[in-house]
Amino acid sequence: MAAWDGKSKGSKTGYSFFVFILRRLGVWPTYIVLYPAAFYFFVQYNQAWKSIYSFLRVRMKFSPVKAFFGVYRNFYIFGQTLVDRVIVMAGYGKFTFTFDGEENLIRMVDEGTGGLLISAHLGNWEIAGHLLYRVKAKINIVMFEGEHEKVKEYLDSVKGEKNINVIAIKEDLSHLYAINDAFERKELVCMHGDRFLPGSRVVEVPFLGENACLPCGPLLMASKYNVPVSFVFAMKERSTHYYFSATQGTVYSLDRDKHTQAEQLKAALNVFVQLIEKNIKKYPYQWFNYYNFWQTGK
Repeated sequence: MAAWDGKSKGSKTGYSFFVFILRRLGVWPTYIVLYPAAFYFFVQYNQAWKSIYSFLRVRMKFSPVKAFFGVYRNFYIFGQTLVDRVIVMAGYGKFTFTFDGEENLIRMVDEGTGGLLISAHLGNWEIAGHLLYRVKAKINIVMFEGEHEKVKEYLDSVKGEKNINVIAIKEDLSHLYAINDAFERKELVCMHGDRFLPGSRVVEVPFLGENACLPCGPLLMASKYNVPVSFVFAMKERSTHYYFSATQGTVYSLDRDKHTQAEQLKAALNVFVQLIEKNIKKYPYQWFNYYNFWQTGK
């Protein structure tokens, strides 16, 4: 199984520091401060370093030198995406966006079906969620409690949009009731579809030359509530410009037979993976899974 423990780097203190600089100096000085911050993580040579180097060297076929310096570039861009989240949510700077498929989400809202939006730890998912205010619907962003709890606490205190609700995944499964309530209200629910914790139901799919496990939970949930699914990404193209894409909503009516259902899930997840691959090949430094994503346990 993928060796992810449900936790990510980052803290409320770290976000507070960058917001302090943003408020007083602006966006570009904040980006400059990121250079030494990224270098600090670059010289750690930890699991995150090894995972990204392996990704760039093995999956993207980069040369050893290009992959080596690519690790630093990945860390720096990741830092930028963290700062960008605060900028967009709190309104400390101006960004421009290209929208591709926004009409697919507007259709979900206009038809009153609600829907499930699935993305990956690629690009800037939180910005994607906050851009959805344009579709004029309540947005529920689902995230692992251990992944962003302290950061979420701070961002909740500075964000301005009132149509964003964060649902934390908890051990007591209370998040399932919150998601159910959101679907009952015909709202949009956003979540990642590329990570899972031990014990989750998964399907193996070919991804960049080797099988990788992806969770079935999001699609099973969408099928249960009969809501359309759209795969959504927000990729950083330039310092202050993002490319936002969303596929046409699809309702997955999964068969009750386990064998048939497994094949249906695999087919749907293959579509998801192909979109991830397309984005990775265009934006190779925006892959932010800092562990052995291809470890299937076999």
